[in-house]
Amino acid sequence: MEKLWNEEQKDGFRLIRNEGGKSLGLADDSKVKLLTVDGLAFKDFLGTGELVPYEDWRLDAQERAEDLAARLPVEDIAGLMLYSNHQVIPARGGKGPSAATYGGKTFEESKEEPWALTDQQKKFLTEDKVRHVLIMGLQDTETAVKWNNRLQALAENTGFGIPANNSSDPRHGAGSSAEYMGITGEPISKWANGIGLTASFDPQEVLEFGKIGSREYRALGIATALSPQIDLSTEPRWMRFADTFGEHTELTVEMTKAYCDGFQTTEGSADGWGEESVNTMVKHFPGGGPCEGGRDAHYAYGKYAVYPGGNFEEHLKPFTESAFSLEGGTKCASAVMPYYTISYGQDKENGENVGNSFSRYLIGDLLREQLGYDGVVCTDWGITHNTGKTEEAFAGKCWGVEELTEVQRHFKALEAGVDQFGGNNDIGPVLEAYRMGCEKYGEEAMRKRFERSAVRLLKNMFRTGLFENPYLELQKSLDTVGNPEYIQKGYESQLRSIVLLKNRNQALPLKEKIKVYVPDRHIRPYRDFMSGLTSDSVITPPGKKAAAKWFEVVETPEEADAALCFIESPISVGYSPEDRAAGGNGYLPVTLQYRPYTAAAAREESLAGGDPLEDFINRSYRGKTNTAANEEDLDLVIRAREQMKDKPVIVSMAVKNPVVFSELEPYADAILVDFGVSPEAVLDVITGSYEPTGLLPVQMPADMETVETQDEDCAFDMRVFTDSEGHAYDFAYGMNYSGVITDERTKKYRRK
Repeated sequence: MEKLWNEEQKDGFRLIRNEGGKSLGLADDSKVKLLTVDGLAFKDFLGTGELVPYEDWRLDAQERAEDLAARLPVEDIAGLMLYSNHQVIPARGGKGPSAATYGGKTFEESKEEPWALTDQQKKFLTEDKVRHVLIMGLQDTETAVKWNNRLQALAENTGFGIPANNSSDPRHGAGSSAEYMGITGEPISKWANGIGLTASFDPQEVLEFGKIGSREYRALGIATALSPQIDLSTEPRWMRFADTFGEHTELTVEMTKAYCDGFQTTEGSADGWGEESVNTMVKHFPGGGPCEGGRDAHYAYGKYAVYPGGNFEEHLKPFTESAFSLEGGTKCASAVMPYYTISYGQDKENGENVGNSFSRYLIGDLLREQLGYDGVVCTDWGITHNTGKTEEAFAGKCWGVEELTEVQRHFKALEAGVDQFGGNNDIGPVLEAYRMGCEKYGEEAMRKRFERSAVRLLKNMFRTGLFENPYLELQKSLDTVGNPEYIQKGYESQLRSIVLLKNRNQALPLKEKIKVYVPDRHIRPYRDFMSGLTSDSVITPPGKKAAAKWFEVVETPEEADAALCFIESPISVGYSPEDRAAGGNGYLPVTLQYRPYTAAAAREESLAGGDPLEDFINRSYRGKTNTAANEEDLDLVIRAREQMKDKPVIVSMAVKNPVVFSELEPYADAILVDFGVSPEAVLDVITGSYEPTGLLPVQMPADMETVETQDEDCAFDMRVFTDSEGHAYDFAYGMNYSGVITDERTKKYRRK
């Protein structure tokens, strides 16, 4: 047959341009052949010289996925069901959860290039047949491109040639996050993230972010986004509050649609899907927001979600009214991730209180049957692993099924309706679970069950064009990731997310070139996300160095014309091993104020409780006291007020949760809050280079009593703080330099 493709050498790969409208990329040592059929070129993965349906890109993704799933051995399907642990590229240091080796040596000892595959990656790709890889850290764009091409070449030459579907947690955030975020050595554009995107009250901005974000992801070899996080954050103390779109249902629905449509849509495609598309994995079903007392389910002490307001159905709306009913051609989010939580008392069919991914009622009956969702359901990371030895340990999260073996946990999740296991590289337990299923249901039924999952998983690869060309061209990726236009758009997003709360006597904007004093911060030790104890630390805010561009930075308040106080919302953790060791139950209040808080209004009896590590049920912390680790952020502001006398004190607060402002507000002339932006963006607002337009995407509570007495599952049920200027810090409040903002956004969303 006539040859219908052109070849060129590029970055060590043989690139093939297909006259049929597609491009193919093959490694030089590829065993995969090309085939010409009906005037079009195809990859002949099986090497049969005949075109089988899954190789034919003219067919729809469903048909191709069904054909391939039917051909796959159970072992290959089990491999598809695995989702790797976090990969750092290259794996420097040789220690920690992302430790890896290169030919049995550390990266430094091996002298390998940074894009070399690790021993562990080669094993899980070829032996465990993993095809879903979670990328956490990247050294730079070149490393991403060349590592991806090596990974895809190995995948293509293994078994049925199924490509790798690489993914990432959010990589575009300008500030820190509660959970994992991508470690971005690559110059990717930096945007407002989560609740910061909501502060613009503009879904069109989120749509534009999705379009740009997807281009950058695909240029890095990433075809699945483990985002957006669409939980309604109705519990203000929740550690992951800042990663959500907030607690306003309608606005969360609009933001979710914009995000998923932006990421998933390839312009000009009949069904929306194509080589520019990135699958979205919406999380966390059925809503992780209503965690009791604000404690998070990454830890045994936070395993329970509660519904004192009877508001379970409301938390489903971001899924039912948005993620599952998109406006774009792709129609529905590709994947769903249930949260770690036990949705306490919500299983109306079986009465089970188990982690969401283990619940046959929540996944099988509610998500699959009642809501009709037929996309991928992927567990959160590590739910089949064993728990730690203490409540605070960062370990496995098999809540409610701790007594089961690892294999039994896999089987229970499969029975519930799960397709994929996050953070599992080992094929063994999945194959054992398959054998358990064969004994219980028969091999034919279990084979069909595995094929259903395989079709869902493969469809996401076919729809995004990975079977046609999973390879990257270095120069194209270099031109895309960190494109100056994208960088500028991201920076504008940061600016639009900054909210001005107070501006007494028009303290802002400050004139450039004046003298400013920026005090250091002191933070006491606390348990971080990985539950490790941080060190006692004195921190020079990044804003101090950045301020030198606009001002003369001086070292004493006496020299200064104004003080810039860069601080953070209160940091606290709702569990104390020290309290446990002293004979208490370990539980403390999560506080949103800086000074010591005693929980006099807390429940006498917790709504949920019970754990193999505890000999009690009641998790109440009534009468106990907790203090923010960064209490001295408040002292810093008070001291600045005293030292500056009548000269302006400007507070810039990085906010991760709502804050009790009554302690701090009287001492500040101006207060700005952001939700994770660069210090340069804050200083552009302080100097008037950008007039603030952001609105509060949260309520700021009047005191901790109103926080304590609100219902974890209900939105907007707190009394809000009113400042000395008479302004209530409620949802959709914000100021510009002329006063309180009133525009179309506030008319639509501001609470009456």
